[in-house]
Amino acid sequence: MKQIERYIFRIALGAFLSCLIGLTGVIWVTQALRELDLITAKGQTLLIFFLITGLSLPTLITVIAPVALFIAVVYALNKLNGDSELIVMSAAGMSPRHLMRPFLTLGLIVSAAIGFLTIQVMPSSFQELRDVLTRVRGDFIANVVKEGQFTTLDSGITFHFRERSPNGALLGIFMQDRREAGRTVVYLAERGQAVDLDGQTYLVLEKGSIHRQQPNSRDSSIITFQRYAVDLAAFTPPDADTIYKPRERSTVQLLFPDANETYYKLTKGRFRAELHDRLSSWLYPLALGLIAFAALGDPRTTRQGRGLAVAGAIAAVVGLRIAGFAAASAAVRSQGAVAAVYAVPLVAIALSLLVATQGNRVRAFNAALAARLRRLSEALPARATRVRAG
Repeated sequence: MKQIERYIFRIALGAFLSCLIGLTGVIWVTQALRELDLITAKGQTLLIFFLITGLSLPTLITVIAPVALFIAVVYALNKLNGDSELIVMSAAGMSPRHLMRPFLTLGLIVSAAIGFLTIQVMPSSFQELRDVLTRVRGDFIANVVKEGQFTTLDSGITFHFRERSPNGALLGIFMQDRREAGRTVVYLAERGQAVDLDGQTYLVLEKGSIHRQQPNSRDSSIITFQRYAVDLAAFTPPDADTIYKPRERSTVQLLFPDANETYYKLTKGRFRAELHDRLSSWLYPLALGLIAFAALGDPRTTRQGRGLAVAGAIAAVVGLRIAGFAAASAAVRSQGAVAAVYAVPLVAIALSLLVATQGNRVRAFNAALAARLRRLSEALPARATRVRAG
């Protein structure tokens, strides 16, 4: 790019990054506040909290980035026009194609990033988020037992603790294990703490005793301990096979699904719509950027308002997104609607390029015609004076 094009690119890039970081940060904070109960109510660590909220960032970026690009192009063109730089560039002979190049370059970079996030990163983040939430919900200590209540599980275990200390430890623990017929084991402890070790969760009991009653016997044995670890995996039922939704599956799995899978047979349309929605997502940043350029790319004097052009561009973007959602929804029901998923952003790109290029040609023709008429009007009085003098 030439120096002037690099100058325009820097303005647009700075505006884009500011919008992307600002909007993503605000929305991420609102999402994170909704997950605070992971720490306050479910006793999870800050690491789990930031992991769950951080896994939503790829989705936020893919949604916000096209809008941030649109805002950046509008800002850059308004700034250039407000400082009369756009008029000077046009008067110096800078063609619309050269003016469009930095915005198009930025749009291609954003589109490539969106394509990578949508096709590769987002499915992995959704799948990991599903797995983490499943583990959190399966955490017996955090999600099943309640303070001061006796909780009985289907596996034959009864659990009770008096209260939870500020550091998350359980105080006054009673646990009865009757999973084996005729055999009862009771654990009593002053305190206990859930500990993760090598992917397994253990309840470490402190200062307590174990009461074992053998089958066909009324006698029981008592063992005291200072520390004793109980595997919490026995408290939860065996994990069922996890069925991932279409958005949680990799793009390869959507391209080559298992035709014998029952879930795929029932939701074949959703698989199809998700696949083509991913493959077309990279087109929208280009479409939004070109819509902004088509509306505001022509130079105007500071006396000419640009509010109507901005409003028209916003209306076009809203209409584009509505049409895109409608096409994706139709693709769920019909194979023939798949073409519309790609046609919507491609038509928007084509129309924006047509308006940007042809509109500038018309404006250039009108400007040349006005200049010619002005020179002609200036020449007529001089000619009339020479006629009278002759």
